[in-house]
Amino acid sequence: MREPVVFLPGLMCDARLFGPQIADLSRQYPVMAAPITGGDRIEEIASGLLDALPKRFALAGLSMGGIVAMEIVRRAPDRVTRLALMDTNPLAETPQQAAARDPQIVRAKAGRLDEVMAQELKPNYLAPGPYRSEILALVMDMARGLGPDVFARQSRALQRRRDQQGTLRKIRVPTLVLCGEHDALCPVKRHVFMAELIPHAELVVIEGAGHLPTLEAPDATTDALRVWLKQPLVLR
Repeated sequence: MREPVVFLPGLMCDARLFGPQIADLSRQYPVMAAPITGGDRIEEIASGLLDALPKRFALAGLSMGGIVAMEIVRRAPDRVTRLALMDTNPLAETPQQAAARDPQIVRAKAGRLDEVMAQELKPNYLAPGPYRSEILALVMDMARGLGPDVFARQSRALQRRRDQQGTLRKIRVPTLVLCGEHDALCPVKRHVFMAELIPHAELVVIEGAGHLPTLEAPDATTDALRVWLKQPLVLR
């Protein structure tokens, strides 16, 4: 049996963020998407997931899912067989970034989640393309399904997150660092920096994609994940 693959979605997203990858990879691998909604601290979310996930697994996280993935690796490195960090950020939030989330939380809990998400998504986070409006509509639908309470918890968790640069330096498993070339939220240079910190990391930049390459360029993203899953395990 091949190792299970666990996907962790981003802020206010569910398994549909990885729909094309789940459909393709599930022909050969046990695949699951795990929610990152179970706490208002990254550490709490990671701890809850570790209680529910398989004993050993390949782990792929996008955006906030990548942040949770880094915390899982920090807590339980022996359980993660390989790691994919996509369009994410290993740094803690600056005081200015953290403070900007407070009015968003207030508006979301006052019934203005759609407005907050429209501002949070900012269409320029996605690359120009024929399916941009459909992708934005899907992300908005995922957000509505999760609701304002989840938005508040996830925002609080992001505000309080730790710097994970030290965690990245200690990783000793095959690691894919992937991002869209037009990602304005987590730009390419941030991923170059991450890949340089991680031993055995491979950097892949997806052409024609922004912050959500799993949906914007699904075939290229899946191809990169397949290469990652076929890499031999690194001896610890």
